[in-house]
Amino acid sequence: MSRPVPGQIPSPLRPRLVVPVLAGLVFVALAGFIASGHSFAFDRSLILLFREPGNPAQPLGPAWFQEAVRDMTAFGSFVGLFFITTAAALALWLCGYRRLAAGLVLSVLTALLVSNGLKIAIGRERPDIVAHTALTFTASFPSGHAFLSAATMLSIAGCVGIASRRDDIALLCLVLAWVMILLIGLSRIYLGVHWPTDVLGGWSLGVVWSSVATAWVGRWAAASDPG
Repeated sequence: MSRPVPGQIPSPLRPRLVVPVLAGLVFVALAGFIASGHSFAFDRSLILLFREPGNPAQPLGPAWFQEAVRDMTAFGSFVGLFFITTAAALALWLCGYRRLAAGLVLSVLTALLVSNGLKIAIGRERPDIVAHTALTFTASFPSGHAFLSAATMLSIAGCVGIASRRDDIALLCLVLAWVMILLIGLSRIYLGVHWPTDVLGGWSLGVVWSSVATAWVGRWAAASDPG
């Protein structure tokens, strides 16, 4: 098993230029298009795929499945991400990786501010073609659940990978993070509270955010955290 030098990001987490740049371009294109008042025809079609044919008020699946989706979406809420971030930051702190812990918390808090600021600035309306099966309090684009779950969980995966300095652990964290991110994003479409492009925009921005945060935190932590 390869052992990178202290502070170096393991290869599965090493920021690439192509993926963050492409994700950034996707987000900018979506944000510009939506802010100009345009809409996407496939947004409506994809939302309706999750609804009973002829009855947009009824999501697909039995009651227990609908409840399970609401449970899944809760992982991407402010409360869910708060506890996930707190657990990860405290674990890093107690293991002596104090800069990693502080950098993780700073990354998540600033992502929260950016998410709310973008929602206010763009002001996209929530979907109105299906009944919402979860409460909402902010504008639609980008999906805060999609953006913040990606920014948080990928940043946590990055920090854990840096601390462990093992490619297998880094890869495992990335896979688990992406499973959670995808399920949370899809749950927002299923519940009818976001257009698919809201979720895609949130994922794209989350990839950019976590890539930059992981690169910055890794280099900053290398100065003093355990090697």
